[in-house]
Amino acid sequence: MRFYYPRSFFKLLAVGFALVALPLIVALVNNAISVDRLANRSQRAVYQAAQATQASRRLAELLTAVERNARQIMILGDRSLLDAYVANRGQLAKAAAQFARLPFDSEQKKDLEEILRIEQSVYQALSDPAAKPAQVAPVIEQFVAASERAQAIIARSNRLIDREVESMRETADKAQRIVLWQLLALVPVAVFLVVGFTILIARPIRELDSAIRRLGSGQLAGEVAVSGPEDLEYLGGRLEWMRRELIDLEQQKNRFLRQVSHELKTPLTALREGAELLTDEVVGKLTPEQREIAEIVRHNSMELQKLIEDLLNYGAVQFQKFSLEVRPVRIREVIERVAEDQKLALKVRNLRLDVDAVDATVAADAEKMRVIIDNLVSNAIKFSPPGAAIGIAAAVNGERISLDVIDSGPGIAAEDRPRIFEPFYQGQAAASGPLEGTGIGLSVVREYVVAHHGEITVVDDPGRAGAHLRVTLPLAHGGGSQ
Repeated sequence: MRFYYPRSFFKLLAVGFALVALPLIVALVNNAISVDRLANRSQRAVYQAAQATQASRRLAELLTAVERNARQIMILGDRSLLDAYVANRGQLAKAAAQFARLPFDSEQKKDLEEILRIEQSVYQALSDPAAKPAQVAPVIEQFVAASERAQAIIARSNRLIDREVESMRETADKAQRIVLWQLLALVPVAVFLVVGFTILIARPIRELDSAIRRLGSGQLAGEVAVSGPEDLEYLGGRLEWMRRELIDLEQQKNRFLRQVSHELKTPLTALREGAELLTDEVVGKLTPEQREIAEIVRHNSMELQKLIEDLLNYGAVQFQKFSLEVRPVRIREVIERVAEDQKLALKVRNLRLDVDAVDATVAADAEKMRVIIDNLVSNAIKFSPPGAAIGIAAAVNGERISLDVIDSGPGIAAEDRPRIFEPFYQGQAAASGPLEGTGIGLSVVREYVVAHHGEITVVDDPGRAGAHLRVTLPLAHGGGSQ
C-alpha cells in the first residue's frame, strides 16, 4: 500500500507536529471555555445569592423598624410618630421591590406578599384617626407572623446560597470529569498520531539506511526503492543510479579478469607442458641440477595456473549465477583426488597431509566440491612452514557433515576474521613461497559453500597455532558414514 506524502520531508514533519498538537490545542480551548463558563456562572450565582441575602436581611430589618414605630404609636398614642412609620414604610416598599426583582421561589413570593399585606392592614389601622388602641392592637400583633415570614425568607435565601454552592460544586465535578474523559480520549489519539507519523517518517529513512548498507556491503542485486517525500525519493533515485554504476564497474572488472586470465592461460599451459617434458627427459637425460630447475619451473607454473583458475572461478561466480550439477558425491574420494593433485606442492614444501575422513555422501556438485577442498588445502600449503603437517578431517554430526582443514601456519588474526572471506582481501600473515596469492580463493569457497546450503567458519583452537577452517554441509538422504 502506497502512502501519499507531502512534497518535502520538512513539510511532512510540519504536518506531523500540527496533527499531533491539534487535539491538544482543541482540548485546551475546550477546557478554557468550560472554565470560563464555570467562572461566569459562579460569579453570577454568588452575586445573586449575595443580593438575595442582603435584600432579605434589609427587608427583615425594615419590617422590625415598622413594627417598632407601630407599637410606639399604639402605646404612646402620639400621632406625630406616624411620619416616621411612613418613612420606614417607604423604605420597606423599596426593599420589597428590590427583592422581587431577584430570582426566588414561589414560597418566598407568597411570604413577601403576605408581609406586604400585613403591613398594609397595619398602616390602614394606624391611619384611621377614629381607631381605638383596642382595635389597633390585634392588627399590630400580625407583625409577629410577618416577622416569622421574614425569617423564613432569610432562611430560604441561605438555602438558596447553599443550593448554588452545591450546584457550582456539581458543575465543577462535571467539568472535571469532562476534562478527564477528554484526556483519556486524546491520549490514545495523540499516541496513535505520534506512532503513525513516526512510522511514516522512519519508513523512508529506514529504506535509505537499508539501501546504503546493501551498497556498502556489495549487495547490488536489489533495486533501491524509497517511498516518501519527493526529496527523499530523489535521494533514493541517486542511490539507485549509484547502484547501477557500481554494477557496471563490477561487470567491467569481471570482464577484465576473464580476459586477462584467458590471455595468460594459453602461454602458461605451454610453459607447464614444456617443463613436464623436460622433467620426463623427453629431450634427453638431465643432470641433477637441470632436473631441480625443471621441477622448480613446473611447480611455479602449476602455482600460476592455480591463481589463474581462481580468477576464472571468481569471475564466473560474480558475473553470472552458476548452476550446480547436484549428484551424490563421496567426500573421501574428493579428498583423495585433491591430495593427489597437491602431491607435488606438498613435496616441494616438505609438508605432510594427514587425512581422517569418513566415507560419507553429500548431494553436491562434484567439481565445485573439489574446488572447495582444493582451495582450502592450497591455502593451508601457502601458510604452513616447511616440514609441518596439514590435517583434513571429515565427520558426520547428525544430518550434516563437517569438513575441517587445519594448518600449522601463523593462523588468522582476530581483526582479519570478519573480512577473510571477502574477495581480494589478504590478511596480515604473509604466505611463504615465491608467488603472492590473489585473495579470492576463500571468497570462491564461501560462494560455493553457500550455494550448497552450507556454511564456512573460522574455528578457535585455544593453545594451538595455525588456522582451522570448517565447512559444514547437509548430508545426502541416506548418506551417512560407511
